[in-house]
Amino acid sequence: MINKNILKECCDEGFSEQELYDSYKIFFGTLVSEPRLKIINFLKKKKNMTVGQLVDAMNMEQAAVSHNLARLRECGFVLSEVDGKFRKYSLNKETIGPLMEIIEKHMSGNCIHILRNMKEEKK
Repeated sequence: MINKNILKECCDEGFSEQELYDSYKIFFGTLVSEPRLKIINFLKKKKNMTVGQLVDAMNMEQAAVSHNLARLRECGFVLSEVDGKFRKYSLNKETIGPLMEIIEKHMSGNCIHILRNMKEEKK
């Protein structure tokens, strides 16, 4: 069950418990995509990149990169700004940057062993 304080805040903001759960699905669904996670990590390292730079770095088709960037931008994971002829993308440093650090800290202490055990079992 969801934290009652969070639920109260959500209801005070004018959305329902179901909308909250559906928003969770959208948020975590955005993170479940390997290409989107790669984009997030490239932007974490490089600060800002164009679609062309991401295409080269990821060795993916431009349409696929643009599609994934659109989802990331729509959900507020990345920001974009026009710089001359180019649109540059950057990680949302206010929310997603710190959140990814927390996730990575959690994974290193609680999840990486699962991956390593799976690899060992395959040997």
